[in-house]
Amino acid sequence: MENENFFLSEAMRMNGVEKSDIETILVSIFHGSYDGVYVADKNGVGVMVNRAYSKITGVKSHELLGKSMETVVKEGIVSESVTLKVLEEKRPVTIIQTVRGKELLVTGSPIFDPGGDIAFVVTNVRDISDLNQMKNALYQSRKLTEKYLSEIEDFKKRELIQMHVDGIVAQSQEIMKVFHLARKVAKVDSGVLVLGESGVGKEVIVNYLHNESDRADKPLIKVNCGAIPKHLLESELFGYEKGAFTGADSHGKPGLFELANGGTIFLDEIGDMPVDLQVKLLRVLQEFEIMRVGGRKSIKIDVRVISATHMNLEEMVDKNDFRRDLYYRLNIVPIRIPPLRERKADIVPLAFYFLNKTNKKSKLNKRFHPEILNFFEKYHWPGNIRELENLVERLVITSDHDEIQIKDLPPNLLRGLEKTTTEKGKLKEILANVERKVIKEQMEESRTTRRAAMELGISQSALVKKMQKLGI
Repeated sequence: MENENFFLSEAMRMNGVEKSDIETILVSIFHGSYDGVYVADKNGVGVMVNRAYSKITGVKSHELLGKSMETVVKEGIVSESVTLKVLEEKRPVTIIQTVRGKELLVTGSPIFDPGGDIAFVVTNVRDISDLNQMKNALYQSRKLTEKYLSEIEDFKKRELIQMHVDGIVAQSQEIMKVFHLARKVAKVDSGVLVLGESGVGKEVIVNYLHNESDRADKPLIKVNCGAIPKHLLESELFGYEKGAFTGADSHGKPGLFELANGGTIFLDEIGDMPVDLQVKLLRVLQEFEIMRVGGRKSIKIDVRVISATHMNLEEMVDKNDFRRDLYYRLNIVPIRIPPLRERKADIVPLAFYFLNKTNKKSKLNKRFHPEILNFFEKYHWPGNIRELENLVERLVITSDHDEIQIKDLPPNLLRGLEKTTTEKGKLKEILANVERKVIKEQMEESRTTRRAAMELGISQSALVKKMQKLGI
């Protein structure tokens, strides 16, 4: 210490600094420091504090000088005292201190006298609010990155579905849940019953189930049980032997179950199947063997059966129009496809999908006016996706201009649009009459617009504007 003082004195002497000036220089350095500095004596009483400390903490010098740090803590000026910790532990201590709501990094260092006792404690204070802001910004940035990564992953899943499924846009959460379930079910041979209104895209889901299964390279045979005459349905499904009935092929004919062997058979509109044929279908599902019409031996088959209907099979079971045991056999994994009106997020993307498809097929370049997209989103679509596809194709072909507008809609939809607009107009008129009546009554009672506005809970200027608009 003596050597350090010697070299300091020599340096000052060479620069023409007298010893009497040293105190002034040290005080100037003390107050010129960028960091806040607070000095306490061996009793923890404040003896010096620089301008930077007051600037950083907002605590004035008179609130600290001459006070013990115990008092300062009790008064709530600082959350805890690093000075008292240094006096207790007799070593440098660093803590995070809160001073009037501001977080600070505080380091206390002991200054020892020649006898080895603490004479003073020097505290350096640095504002870490900016550091905390950077930390919070970094945290928010990480959260945002995680969100974007999640969205990208979700987008990849949707894109994957669109790659495998032609003719469907999987944008909404509702349809994404359907595909998530379908992806899990596809890898097993359990029976699946696809439920949903006509036109929701049941066949597309069936295609997806087959393409994602281990049977993808085998046949997918589709049967519409409601489109085949009832007296021919059995022979179509199970085939027939030669001479089985008048007009039969002389060589016999394999049924659709045989043709689907190793693959998948899709029984659409299963609710239209006659009750007597349901018994035979149940046997096929239990034994996995069929017998041709007019035949005497069973034929083993290996098929995955997927069925679909827009009917309420549970009600049909209660009315004895559908066999309960067959219903349970088919309904191992039900997949309900929501109607288009419950999948609002899919409407516009689907419309553009069908627009591009029709433009390409017809070698046209039509586009949508924003108003018609707004109509698409508000329309209830009773015919679901099939109705949307047919409407878009019709609009592309029949519209006179490259931009498809509201006026290009079919007359029945235009009438529905006019009715909706009229009803909205009526609602606005009703609301205006109610407002007019309330304001008139309040004005009669209050006499002035200021008082009336106060009673109505709005500003005077807003009330005057409303009165002018309503013709009061």
